[in-house]
Amino acid sequence: MIVYKSDNEILAIKESNQIVAEILSDLGKMVKPGIQTRELDEYAHSRAREMGAIPAFKGYRSFPASLCTSINEEIVHGIPSSRVLQEGDIISLDFGVIYDGYYGDAAVTHPVGEVSPIARKLISAATQSFYEGIKQLKVGNRISDVSYAVQQFVESSGFSVIKMFVGHGIGMSLHEEPQIPNFGSPGHGPKIKPGMVLAIEPMIAVGDWNVEILADKWTAVTRDKSLSAHYEHTVAVRDNGVEILSLLDTDSDSSYAKESRYA
Repeated sequence: MIVYKSDNEILAIKESNQIVAEILSDLGKMVKPGIQTRELDEYAHSRAREMGAIPAFKGYRSFPASLCTSINEEIVHGIPSSRVLQEGDIISLDFGVIYDGYYGDAAVTHPVGEVSPIARKLISAATQSFYEGIKQLKVGNRISDVSYAVQQFVESSGFSVIKMFVGHGIGMSLHEEPQIPNFGSPGHGPKIKPGMVLAIEPMIAVGDWNVEILADKWTAVTRDKSLSAHYEHTVAVRDNGVEILSLLDTDSDSSYAKESRYA
């Protein structure tokens, strides 16, 4: 069942997402060769607690960390460790919190130092595919119109869409209905209505879309070990457009502020 949110509930979800956005912005400045992924996790956890929020991922279905750190061929759910970031890596940072009973969730992929042209193109395509998708997040359209737009942009850019994982509704639970694939034909699924709050999150790869799960039972990697990128925002459907709740309000230099808050 889809839970439609009131204006006050959307405001509460935005407050949670602003915490996520601020912490992800800080983490982006920390990403550089030589840092351990567990240092990023420790910062995210402690900063969330300082801001009065609960890290949403730690303990969720027994996930052992507060931050997902997925490097290179790792698609999602990478577990922070003593692994040191190297020049030329790319890393997806996926973070969520609970604040005043509501969830926030967002992700961004960063280059580590100087990276290859194909890595930069992949990160850009993941980011832009999100914005292409939410152009279709219009009242009266259907969820698969978003899915189709993401897939068309990604594949026209020469990449593939990961099909094992999907976006989702979000609110007082981290994962709510509806599911939002990043692929499919248009004109299917629930109709888009005001009050929907959704986490839209393209996950894409340079090579094949097939996935393997590592022995830790969490880390998902591309089967062919090609590079993967992930980009996510929590958005609210309003009568006058889409509000991106996890764009940082106060930092005009943040990667989260590259687009208008309303799309």
